[in-house]
Amino acid sequence: MENKQNSYHLPVTGRNILQFALPTIVMTVFNTFYTMVDGLFVSNLIGTDALSAINLTAPAIGLITAVSGMLATGGSAVVMRKMGEGKGEEACQDFTLLILTNVLVGAVMMLLGYTQMDRLLGTMGLSPQVFGFCRDYLGNYLIFTIPILLMYNFSLYLIAADRPKLSLICTVAGGVTNILLDYFLIAVLDLGIRGAAIATGLGYSITAVAGFLVFCQGKNLLHFQRPVFRFGVLFHASANGLSELATALVSGITTLLFNLAMLRFVGEDGVAAITIIMYVLMFVSALFIGYSYGVAPMVSYCHGEGNREKLKKLIAFSIRFILGASLACAAVSILFTEALVSIFTSPDSPVYGLAVTGNRLCSLALIFVGLNVFASGMFTALSNGIVSAVLAFSRSFVFTVACIQLLPLLLGGVTGVWLATPAAELLGAVMAGGFLVRYRKRYGY
Repeated sequence: MENKQNSYHLPVTGRNILQFALPTIVMTVFNTFYTMVDGLFVSNLIGTDALSAINLTAPAIGLITAVSGMLATGGSAVVMRKMGEGKGEEACQDFTLLILTNVLVGAVMMLLGYTQMDRLLGTMGLSPQVFGFCRDYLGNYLIFTIPILLMYNFSLYLIAADRPKLSLICTVAGGVTNILLDYFLIAVLDLGIRGAAIATGLGYSITAVAGFLVFCQGKNLLHFQRPVFRFGVLFHASANGLSELATALVSGITTLLFNLAMLRFVGEDGVAAITIIMYVLMFVSALFIGYSYGVAPMVSYCHGEGNREKLKKLIAFSIRFILGASLACAAVSILFTEALVSIFTSPDSPVYGLAVTGNRLCSLALIFVGLNVFASGMFTALSNGIVSAVLAFSRSFVFTVACIQLLPLLLGGVTGVWLATPAAELLGAVMAGGFLVRYRKRYGY
């Protein structure tokens, strides 16, 4: 068991931090990449109306995964803090309880999804063709609800259990499976957008199955044990993961608001354009999300140990890395906008011009996204779910909704929609910086 914890005992240097976090970064970026490939196949083989449908169903999918994300991220911090305190058996019991809770949540969310799907889609005023695409995609996606929720959980817990390379392998295998099945189910079997949903579900299921097999083995740092119900564990995991719940919920809401704004100003072509931009931003943001997820177990472990010197070095390096990477990613996204957009749609499409203009403006958000993601994840790892939730909720909902409503009025229509995300991220970064300074002495970083 001791050998499984060696990564947590290494000196805190930039090389060791990146070596620990790199598999998670690659995993998250790759995971986002094959999500983009879904969009690529759908856009080129079915059409931009089908691409719009994937974005229009995103709020429902975000709602389905929101509670699971809360328990996964919040629970990982609780479990690894107990590991740092030397309570290994109790940590494994809590881990098992949290996984079982996620399975139950998945079953409930799947049932709700099927019963409320038509009502949700019917409120958007969609054309019959786009409505049909939405229903086909969401209906087939829901079949895989429980494996998808387990995938999110096991990806994080494999990292926490010092098995980040295995988590990466599972993600790559799932991604390759998804890409191959996308082509086979859409182009060969002609299943249309249903094929895209099935390919996604089967790709995600690989990590769910592999994680289950790994955690059944008692030799691993984390493994299944007979669970002991502790209400405090569920409460602390939920409270600690509030930021992730808030992010998932408000992401669905703000995506819906963006879609409605684009429908109002430029129609369904606008929804397709903003879908392309979201893919680009999501891909670049995955670097920061992957890094934050990758170092979170180290932050929790150092906090549990009470080792402030290691924690200070870890967070100082992380902030420097995030700020440098943020500037580089924003520059790349702006400079290569036309090439990125052309992957999804041809230059003669009405969607192309909208997406090029929008991506250049929205890419400014990448300057601030990294700090916002890391700050929220850091406070979650420090078991301060309240601050993490305030940061996530303010940035993702309060600031974003305010900017979506105000900027189109002030700047004249669609330009204001494009600038809503950069403005919200800027305000979020100011708040994140304030909290980082305020809590510096409490945690010793």
